[in-house]
This record gives sequence, structure tokens and C-alpha cells, in this order.
Amino acid sequence: MQTEQSRHAAVSTFSLIVFDLDGTLVDSRKDIADAANLLLESCDAAPLPEDTIGRMVGDGAATLVARAFVAAGQAPPPDALARFLDLYGRRLLAHTRPYPHMPETLEALSRRAPLAVLTNKPIAATREILSGLDLARYFAADRVLGGDGPLPRKPEPAGLLRLAADAGVEAAMTLFVGDSVIDWRTARRAGSRICLARYGFGFETFPIETITTDDLFVDAAADLLKL
Repeated sequence: MQTEQSRHAAVSTFSLIVFDLDGTLVDSRKDIADAANLLLESCDAAPLPEDTIGRMVGDGAATLVARAFVAAGQAPPPDALARFLDLYGRRLLAHTRPYPHMPETLEALSRRAPLAVLTNKPIAATREILSGLDLARYFAADRVLGGDGPLPRKPEPAGLLRLAADAGVEAAMTLFVGDSVIDWRTARRAGSRICLARYGFGFETFPIETITTDDLFVDAAADLLKL
């Protein structure tokens, strides 16, 4: 088991910090759930609890829609994904907000290392959320990667490796901050370190048995500064 001193020493050497979006930088669960439930209701299916839908987030919109219809016990229509994206696109910022103390945490971290975003959310929606919540200032445009670009989505490591390479940083010197097992697998496959955000809704379904002594944790955004 690592001592606190060794953990602090390890974190202090990171040259790039990459963040997941949903459940890590921002709490977007209600807006995502509202859009999914509007889609279900339009197909005469019963809505699902917000926390149930939150546990479906992480693998991209297509997987979320498929999971929602399975949970509702109904087959999705052929245009289900397009309809969900339209519904969600109208309410990206209705309730979505940065997690408490996230802006000031990013401000402080940006003075220590370059920051980046890696998400499975489409890039247009990602940029709209970052801009609308005044978080875009902390991330250079070429250091924000979405799930609809040329690279495969998480947990494939290509996006994380690209961000590290573009920043001139080795993967081992990169810290990936995320809330889900998808993020954990991405960091593992890239050879990067992972810091799990236990406050995020993706952590609710994290398989605890996979955690190792190399994994770092935070229970609030400001905890990143303590590292």
C-alpha cells in the first residue's frame, strides 16, 4: 500500500492532467435523464429513475439509448439515437453545472500542468457545455476530444495517447481524472495513472474489486489540489 508521502510524490510529477466530462467536471445526470425519459415517453414507455439512467452513462449516447429501452422493456425505434440527441441538445445546460469548486480547482491546476478533456460525448455538445459553464478557458481547443471524432471512444486508449503525444508528454506522466470503470480501463490501457472521482455518478457502479494500490481517489474537486 502506498504511503501518503509516496502518493504525493507521484502526483507531483504529472505533466498533463486529462479530465472526463460527465460525472467528473460537470454534473449532467438530470439533463441526460430528462432527455432519455422524454424519448421513452414519446414511445409510450414508462420513464426511468434519474439514478438508473445515470448508471447507464459512459459508453456513448448510442449505448445509453439502447440500455434505456432495455430497462423500459421495449424495442427502440430506428431513429431513437437521433431523437435522443435532438432532445438532449435542447437542454444541455438546463440543469448541468460544474461540480462544487471545480472552476477554482481548474484555475489552480492550470498553473501547474496543461489540462485536457477526453469524453465519449459528441464534441459539439462537449464544447457547448464547456463554453456555457465558462470552463472552456482552461482547455486549449486541440486538447478537447469527443466521442464522435476519428479516434475510437473510451475505453480504447487512442484518445488519451493522442492528447499526451500532442502535449509532448509520455503516457506514464499523464493523470486521467474520471468517475467510471470506462475511465479506469482507458488509463490502464494507455499506461497512464487514474484518479477516480468518487463524487461522480459513474462511480456508483464501479467494480471495487478492480481497484489497485496505484489508483488515486478524490471525493471532491478541491481534493485534487491536496494531491
